[in-house]
Amino acid sequence: MIFRSPLPPVPIPDRTLTEHVLAGAAARADRPAVVDGLTGDLITYGELARRVELAAAGLVRLGVRSGDVVALVSHNQPLFAVALHAITAAGATVALVNPALTPAEIGHLLTISRATVAICSRQSAGAVRATGFPVLPLEDLPDGRAPLPRRDPATTAAAILFSSGTTGVTKAVRHTHRGLVANLEQTRAGWRLTEHDVLAAVLPFFHVFGFSIVLNSGLLAGATVVAMPRFDATGYLGLLRRHGVTRAYLVPPMVAALASSGETPDLPALRYAVCGAAPLDDEQRARAELVLGCPIRQGYGLTEAGGTHQTFDDDFAAGDARAVGTLSPGTEARLVEPGTRIDVAPGRPGELLIRGPQVMAGYVGEDEATAAALGDGWLSTGDLMSVDEAGRFHVLDRIKEMIKYKGYQVAPAELEALLRTHELVADAAVVGVPDAVAGEVPKAFVVLSGPLDADELISWVAARIAPYKKVRAVEFVTHVPRSVSGKILRRLLSGESACAAGPSVNRG
Repeated sequence: MIFRSPLPPVPIPDRTLTEHVLAGAAARADRPAVVDGLTGDLITYGELARRVELAAAGLVRLGVRSGDVVALVSHNQPLFAVALHAITAAGATVALVNPALTPAEIGHLLTISRATVAICSRQSAGAVRATGFPVLPLEDLPDGRAPLPRRDPATTAAAILFSSGTTGVTKAVRHTHRGLVANLEQTRAGWRLTEHDVLAAVLPFFHVFGFSIVLNSGLLAGATVVAMPRFDATGYLGLLRRHGVTRAYLVPPMVAALASSGETPDLPALRYAVCGAAPLDDEQRARAELVLGCPIRQGYGLTEAGGTHQTFDDDFAAGDARAVGTLSPGTEARLVEPGTRIDVAPGRPGELLIRGPQVMAGYVGEDEATAAALGDGWLSTGDLMSVDEAGRFHVLDRIKEMIKYKGYQVAPAELEALLRTHELVADAAVVGVPDAVAGEVPKAFVVLSGPLDADELISWVAARIAPYKKVRAVEFVTHVPRSVSGKILRRLLSGESACAAGPSVNRG
């Protein structure tokens, strides 16, 4: 069965990413485009367009050619937008790299993306120089006058982002100009940003959520994007208040921090928040909504789809808080038996496959992985989903993270959500560990907020779920390792934990 968007398809302009995002810059030349949320420094739309043109010509003058890959390594700041669009306007492809990585990790990403040079902020320059790659300082971008190349948006790569895909191995995801422009138009139709919006941009611009849904969607709409380099709850709430933010974008660790902040700021401009990257805890969501004074909706998307392929109900606050919305315009989806391309029976959950103009062109240098992910034109997301009667999708878990207990499928996310409802559990992660009899058994890594016995916790969980889902082992830890986007790094929890806070208890 093929599911389709309730919204009509949107036309896709024949423009490059930068042409499209900055098409309205002249009409709003004096309006703030990107603001440094900490210092108040800003760049207007007119200045952004002018500096992008000069920097693009400067890159061409330095020898950057069509088809080159130029890495951008920086925290969120106004100059990020200048460099990003200067690179693509120069005809090159921008590779977006996390500045918090080690030199070895940065070097690996530069290698697999086939970058030839890196533009980096002052804070990340040392790590990038240690890789041996040529470096251009973000704070001193070249400028000049030179004709800029015009490339085919349908076939030319605009950006490379990095993803573990469905295999857990980092890959360089290549997106064409047309694909990114398509996703921006889909997002505009479904999310309805306007030039009167002010967006809080603490999600990193090197991540697809911050790159596409926040920065570029905001610029396309003529909104003001308020950049924050790193999150802390008190500073973030102050930023929302000072800048009159209307829309906030979050990941689960931020929601948890806001929920426990104890603050009740007055944020009259804030209309709603969207949380993505991982499932939300219901109790933390409710507490964070009291802090923010607005609803928090669960979003969904993935790097391989250019950002998001979901949209929300017309009445944003009235929709099912647990649903991730309906399909974006022009997007099709199927639910299939995991590991196959066979559709599940109506009403049953399955692995989500999607098809649409926003889907990636492929993984750089990974033909086999590209073929496996795209199959017969349908992108395998690796996510287990269900669809309700209203056509809204619900994320159940990651396929590769499902625990196989005596032939049963056990979803870690379900157990984690249950564990977090215990009054003495601050955070939790669940993984499958090998078992000679059962194949795998669920083991919970738990961060406590007060004294609790492991056997007591195991019994508490067992009383609330089916027998095959029971947690069989508990280890108390000081923290649950997460990625910058809030996803649990389960590979760091397999076997002996590196963040143990006490003894582990196993119950077969």
